[in-house]
Amino acid sequence: MTLTVLGHSSARVELAGRTVLTDPLLTGRVGPLRRVAPPLSPSSWAGVDLVLLSHLHGDHLHLPSLRLLGRGTTVVVPRGGGAWLRSKGFTAVVELAPGEVHTDGRLTVTGTRAVHSGHRWGPRSTHGPDAAAMGHLLSGDGVTVYAAGDTDVFPAMADLGPVDVALLPVWGWGTTLGPGHMDPAGAALACTLLRPRFAVPVHWGTLALPGVARTRRMRSLLVDPPRRFSDAVAATCPATTVLVTDPGSPVALPTTWTAA
Repeated sequence: MTLTVLGHSSARVELAGRTVLTDPLLTGRVGPLRRVAPPLSPSSWAGVDLVLLSHLHGDHLHLPSLRLLGRGTTVVVPRGGGAWLRSKGFTAVVELAPGEVHTDGRLTVTGTRAVHSGHRWGPRSTHGPDAAAMGHLLSGDGVTVYAAGDTDVFPAMADLGPVDVALLPVWGWGTTLGPGHMDPAGAALACTLLRPRFAVPVHWGTLALPGVARTRRMRSLLVDPPRRFSDAVAATCPATTVLVTDPGSPVALPTTWTAA
């Protein structure tokens, strides 16, 4: 397996003969937000077989990024959002709900619960489909990867572990977090439930509002959350190794390691 953090909730997972992107956000902007991490090379999304979307919010289901992948790329969307995505011209849409399974060759994707809003907000915050937010458990060739998407901690995370790698959100794009998110302490608590061999903090250091990005608080929030997460995991879940990885960089997984 190889793993690359692309930024925000986007990761490239190469596992069991398949190349998967989670919540691809590949461009320099989404709405008023700007990418403050280095821009991505097209090689970051070359050869993708499968896209996993955790929920319908615009920074996770980002239509311009999906178009870069091609409208025929297989996209797994939360159940209830498929018709809307097909109406945008995407032709290989698979709907999945928590507890359901999608199989692609040797790779198995299982939908997992998430505690987060799933509505697709429109111009007046009233339009668009509503589908339950979710995470994904990827399994293949004896390796299990948990991609949490956007979620708060929930007790049933314990039923998902142990996993080999957990991609856990540790912040967001603003100076505060709303409901349905994890901060570094929350993500560390999730580790005690999931019992991952490796934890990779995501959903940090990628997006900001242009003016806010220059404030002292936001400059700190663009770099501190994964380090705070790593310190908290070391104190509460020492069996887990945290691999802090800058957006756009490959994760330094060991060349040889025993799966969970």
